[in-house]
Amino acid sequence: MSIRIGDTAPNFKADTTNGPIDFHEWIGSSWAFFFSHPADFTPVCTTEMGRTSQLSDQFAARNVKPIGLSTDGVEEHMAWIKDVNDTQDTTLTFPIVADKDLKVAQLYEMIHPNESITAAVRSVFIIDPNKKIRLTMTYPMNVGRNFDEILRVIDALQLADAKKVATPADWRPGGRVIIPPSISNEEAKGIFPQGWEEIRPYLRVTDVN
Repeated sequence: MSIRIGDTAPNFKADTTNGPIDFHEWIGSSWAFFFSHPADFTPVCTTEMGRTSQLSDQFAARNVKPIGLSTDGVEEHMAWIKDVNDTQDTTLTFPIVADKDLKVAQLYEMIHPNESITAAVRSVFIIDPNKKIRLTMTYPMNVGRNFDEILRVIDALQLADAKKVATPADWRPGGRVIIPPSISNEEAKGIFPQGWEEIRPYLRVTDVN
């Protein structure tokens, strides 16, 4: 069964490089960036693990906890982290889920048989504090993720929740936003006292702090 936006993220218990976790308890009142990798000691994965670690302050500023997954065990993960730290000039501290039996990868549909029957593709799940799936992305094994985009969509999701807005194509923090059509002009007067520009009745843009 597909995991869709708005679904409750499936819970699981697993061993990780930071000890055993219950996924929902581990998320707690934070957001989660849950991302999978085909295997330990592979080149693209090493750069992605390193980049996530390098961005630890950026994730923390957004109340986001990163957590990785690879279909290897804790012992392999711990040895791999040494390589990540050495080659990517970082100190990786976030947990990596051990998933030798593929249970979590199958639960989250990270195994795409036309790519591999034993290794996970590069799945991304952004999960909010209510444990709801807010965004999914899937990359092939040979293409590294765009971490600027991952941070951008987290910013967009959090802004939309806080300000009752939508974000246009290529939106960046500080850019103009869209007032959703579900909000009438009368309602918008109270929500957006700064006013807005009506390009079309269905397309109203405004600025937010």
